[in-house]
Amino acid sequence: MKAINSAIVKFVELLPKPIVKIFAQRYIAGDYLEDAVRVTKELNSKGIYTTIDVLGEAIQNKSEALQAKKECLEVLEAIKNNNLMANLSIKPTQLGLVVDKEFGYQQIAEIVEKAGEYNNFVRLDMEDSSLTDATFELLRCLREKYNNVGVVVQAYLKRTMSDVLSLNQIGTNYRLCKGIYIEPEEIAYKDKQKIRDNYLAILKQIFKDGSYVGIATHDEYLVEGAYKLIKEMDIPKNKYEFQMLFGVRESLRDKINADGNKIRIYVPFGQQWYKYSIRRLKENPNMAWDITKSIFTFK
Repeated sequence: MKAINSAIVKFVELLPKPIVKIFAQRYIAGDYLEDAVRVTKELNSKGIYTTIDVLGEAIQNKSEALQAKKECLEVLEAIKNNNLMANLSIKPTQLGLVVDKEFGYQQIAEIVEKAGEYNNFVRLDMEDSSLTDATFELLRCLREKYNNVGVVVQAYLKRTMSDVLSLNQIGTNYRLCKGIYIEPEEIAYKDKQKIRDNYLAILKQIFKDGSYVGIATHDEYLVEGAYKLIKEMDIPKNKYEFQMLFGVRESLRDKINADGNKIRIYVPFGQQWYKYSIRRLKENPNMAWDITKSIFTFK
């Protein structure tokens, strides 16, 4: 099945974008902010929170970064005006961190400050390993002034436990995920079970040190492992939430919600949907099988 899924991913990359979009829509709210607001309202009606993401990364110049900041501020305003149970996720490169470090910091600080004025929160998404140190440095700088900002850590990176031990000292708010980028074996675990084991070890350390964590996974093994740690360590519900992607494992999402746990769905929107869709497909080839079934069943 793995070989078949990989072949399907390659096939999807050859399809015209309008065809890909038909099937990508399951995982993306739409092209516009009003689409993300609509999806969030639907999820909120079920007691489910969201984090809204404006698609786009690795911008090329300051002009593009300024536009991205404008869109992020519009998201925060929409959350406030619509009384949504939602926060904002951003990619540091989207706001110009690589183009100009100081410029990028000021851009992101402005967003975090506005979020604070709205009593909201900003999550710094993690990108590939070349940006890990820069992202953590950015977090530390922001935390000197703001408390409403957190970061993503990736369990497949061998360095992550050490990073968490350090970041726990400043009370970091985490999203803990497996990791999505293709990294060399020297720095990243490749074995599925090793990644799972490291994920649960990191989660246990975060719980032990009292930091808040978004348990971001679609893996039932990890969900059950998290449930076990929460029970064994008597972790209060205000110290964690579960997180999942929009359109993925909705039955598991609903079970977690029905079990009385806070759950937040990552809701992306924007016209730069294609790169996001292909990357998600590569990181989770099982989605390819869902797309194939959709093609032949027209559902």
